[in-house]
Amino acid sequence: MSKLNHLLLNPLLIPHLIQCYDVVLEDVDVVKAIVEYVNRTAIEVLILGAAAKGGLLRRFKVKDIPGNVVKGVPDFCTVYVISKNGKISATRSASRLAPFIHPLRHQFMQQGNAKSNTTEDSLNTPSRGSLSGIPKPVSDLPMSNLQSDTLNMKSPFTHRKGPNGKPYEISQPDTDISFVSSGRPSIDNMFPSFADNYDSGATPPRLSGFSDFEAQNFEPIPLGRRSLDIMPSELSFLSMEGDRASFSSTPDDVAAEMRRLKLELKQTMEMYSTACKEALTAQQKAMELQRWKTEEQRRLEEARFAEEAALALAEKEKAKSRAALEHAEAAQRLAELEAQKRINAEMKALKEAEERNKVLNKLSNSDFRYRRYTIEEIETATDYFAQANKIGEGGYGPVYKCYMDHTPVAVKVLRPDAAHGRQQFQQEVEVLSCIRHPNMVLLLGACPEYGCLVYEFMSNGSLEDRLFQRGKTPPLSWQQRFRIAAEIGAGLLFLHQSKPEPIVHRDLKPANILLDRNFVSKISDVGLARLVPPSVADCVTQYRMTSTAGTFCYIDPEYQQTGMLGIKSDVYSLGIIFLQILTAKPPMGLTHHVERAIEKGTFNEMLDSSVPDWPLDEALNLAKLSLKCSELRRKDRPDLSKVIMPELERLRTLGEENPCQSPLYSSGSSSNHSQAFVSQASQHE
Repeated sequence: MSKLNHLLLNPLLIPHLIQCYDVVLEDVDVVKAIVEYVNRTAIEVLILGAAAKGGLLRRFKVKDIPGNVVKGVPDFCTVYVISKNGKISATRSASRLAPFIHPLRHQFMQQGNAKSNTTEDSLNTPSRGSLSGIPKPVSDLPMSNLQSDTLNMKSPFTHRKGPNGKPYEISQPDTDISFVSSGRPSIDNMFPSFADNYDSGATPPRLSGFSDFEAQNFEPIPLGRRSLDIMPSELSFLSMEGDRASFSSTPDDVAAEMRRLKLELKQTMEMYSTACKEALTAQQKAMELQRWKTEEQRRLEEARFAEEAALALAEKEKAKSRAALEHAEAAQRLAELEAQKRINAEMKALKEAEERNKVLNKLSNSDFRYRRYTIEEIETATDYFAQANKIGEGGYGPVYKCYMDHTPVAVKVLRPDAAHGRQQFQQEVEVLSCIRHPNMVLLLGACPEYGCLVYEFMSNGSLEDRLFQRGKTPPLSWQQRFRIAAEIGAGLLFLHQSKPEPIVHRDLKPANILLDRNFVSKISDVGLARLVPPSVADCVTQYRMTSTAGTFCYIDPEYQQTGMLGIKSDVYSLGIIFLQILTAKPPMGLTHHVERAIEKGTFNEMLDSSVPDWPLDEALNLAKLSLKCSELRRKDRPDLSKVIMPELERLRTLGEENPCQSPLYSSGSSSNHSQAFVSQASQHE
């Protein structure tokens, strides 16, 4: 908001010439509002107060309104900037006349004409202020005080310096300079002919540029700055008496009257055009206000709908949160119950484990089914577990050869980091101390305090070493191989038919088949054996185990996948062992290669080439039986007692009827062979 007052430079000097009114402008930008009002009303002289130059305002970067107004007003307006002490701080001179006279200015002109009738001088010489609604030019007023103040003014650019000690920089002015070189204020040079005629007692009329409408319908009138130099005789019609009858009927008077009428018509047209523009502007503003009102109503409706939707969503979320809280509380209660149950189960399991360990310790300490050796006797016999006496290494621990009671024995010692070593030790003691069979390794004694097992010594090592001829030993003959196959089947059948519960070996492989000095095979390493309930063994032949155990390529695939254990799980391992006895090849993919060779008729190429006199038909029958034993599904495998053992007995009889011409092993040479007593064991319970 800004107020513009049409004032004289010093109204105290000529108070009878002041004619002013208040105008209130509403706009966000003060400079823009003042400049637009000056353009719209054709203000010729504008006086503004200087901006405050305090340090606080400079710190907040207050906009310099007077300076921006001086730069923005049109060139027909003269601007004076007055400071608080009444001095002119800046000015800008007009370079041309105003293009039109505003209707409000015209009213002031009529009021000035009415007042001029009171004096005789004004009848003949109307003042410029009575015509245009503005006071007499400042150049005709007493200027003694003004000139003295102007002479005492100092420029900060020449008399002051900045904080850094350097003088201020002087920028080039944007428009006109404040004063001309003549020494008079720029108002004196604004209208030179106007000042001269005013001093001579002639007051020329206010002339403005004509519009295109006037140029087409009326005779042209000279325009420009020099149009103010028209002779006073041509303007005699502007006498302020207001009585048209006083005009003479001379041609000059008629022409002057025509010009006056043209001027009034032009002013009327301009007023009409301005009124139309203002009406159009008001209509546009009204339409904008209506649109704004409609938009605000729409926004209020949207806000109301959004608020209602938000409230509904909030209620829904509250309901969800309450349901989630109730669910979380229920889940927490269930979790607490489950945790309590788990704690009770763990406590019960710990008690059962403690009781079982007590029973095992008591059983191991009070079991008289095997001889108990002290650790001192074993240390003395093994020369304190010397590496020279070590003959093998397995998953259970190292195996040492020594003499106890003047008999060669093999001592298997539990390794400290063996997984489930104590359970395996107890399982092997339980099985081997309760059974006796020619094809089962004989347990001579044990030291339960340190996990040491004492077995009979098997001088020819394992079947795996002999099949792959480790230590450069001669190959086994086909008669020996058929007999070994029958002995393995007999020992396994003895385990399956043991009372009161069948025993499943679970880790049957050539490394666990040991050979004595006469190449009699015996099954060892029954630490992973499991007892199967008789009802399960008789009816389903399956028993669910919590974890599988065995050696890769020999373990039953169905047992490995489902955990269902049965006596036919050992039949799968038996089939792989028979194929290795025939071919002396590794177990990986052996069933596939043998099956493809039988289909192509090249089975003889799969047989061990170190045996030159294979009975091909009998070997082929054993291979086919082995493939049936190694079927993936347990129900497709043949029965050990009814199908497999009769065929194995027949092959052993065939080998006995056709003895080997030159025995490959003698008792003297066999004593030099090392024994690989125990192989690596897989994971077990």
